[in-house]
Amino acid sequence: MKHSLLHNLHTELGASFEETAGWNMPAHYGDVASEHHAVRQAVGIADLSHRGKIRVTGDDRVKWLQSLISNDILSLKPGQGLYSSLLTHKGKMLTYFRLYLQGDAIMVEDAGEIGETTFQALRKFLLYGTKAKMENGAESWGLLLVSGPKATQVIQSAFGVDVVSLKPLNFVTAQIGGTQALVIRTEETGETDIEILLPIAGLSTAWSALREAGAKFDIKPIGAHALEALRMEAGIPKAGPDLNEEIVPPEAGLEGKAFSLSKGCYPGQEVVARMDTYGNVRRHLVGLVVKDSVVPAKGAKLFSGDREVGWISSAVRSPQLNQVIAFGFPLRDFSKPGTELTVEIEGARHETTVHALPFYTKS
Repeated sequence: MKHSLLHNLHTELGASFEETAGWNMPAHYGDVASEHHAVRQAVGIADLSHRGKIRVTGDDRVKWLQSLISNDILSLKPGQGLYSSLLTHKGKMLTYFRLYLQGDAIMVEDAGEIGETTFQALRKFLLYGTKAKMENGAESWGLLLVSGPKATQVIQSAFGVDVVSLKPLNFVTAQIGGTQALVIRTEETGETDIEILLPIAGLSTAWSALREAGAKFDIKPIGAHALEALRMEAGIPKAGPDLNEEIVPPEAGLEGKAFSLSKGCYPGQEVVARMDTYGNVRRHLVGLVVKDSVVPAKGAKLFSGDREVGWISSAVRSPQLNQVIAFGFPLRDFSKPGTELTVEIEGARHETTVHALPFYTKS
């Protein structure tokens, strides 16, 4: 199993670990509720170095990716990014990621914990003679997340860069630990989220600088359990549990975000365009509030009466709402907020209600 370069530091901070996409990463640091509260009220820091990261270079890098992915990158300028996916020819989501355009490269970051999936999916299309090169940055690049109302102040203090006015998925660069880092405005928790994507040589320096700069705000390290609750409260689906080969992008509400209807041909484009033209999206991503305190497993079946109408993709107990919340994919006739359904958990049916996303927005 792989470990983050910061593994020993996490251990010293009291982390409990769990396996995530082949990596042993912090699940929590002893108090999930406190970690959650830190992000909602002040600032937290998380190590996301296990996420898939790819660096694409070469003269054909833009042309090559443009022909494959579901979104249009031709209008991007250096310092800008967007969401996209790679689809099967049936329009199903193989992977879901963010792209960041640099002057000499394109960085790709998985929007979820899916290991080598994106790298392996893209490399199949890297044909001989294409002037593009992919570097698998899974272990050679690190990734940190700083989240909360005080995030921009911590970034300014730690690295001397102003990110207050950055739009989502835009970035600036900073020299950190002798490396050039991307400092990115991103979307993970519903609060102000800033990621630092950098060569692994600068990771420890970046972590230490952020911890020092955030000390006056009582910055806390954040594990996967708190991050999962935060991102679900914010209504953010991710690659893996929610976005996968069972889903077509319009079913997940990704119109105008992760796919283009006007860029021309790419794998799965005809299916997506047909859905848009005829409005025949079969199911929709929805929020759900489970009445009882039991957290349903991924794949738990949703029912309307005795009719099976969908499934749960993610679920967690929300510290913000003090309820069990979930994402699910019911058939479209059962996706309206307020619709009463049941979810099957260990052979028993539990009442659940469709809830508009997001569950939480910062005031």
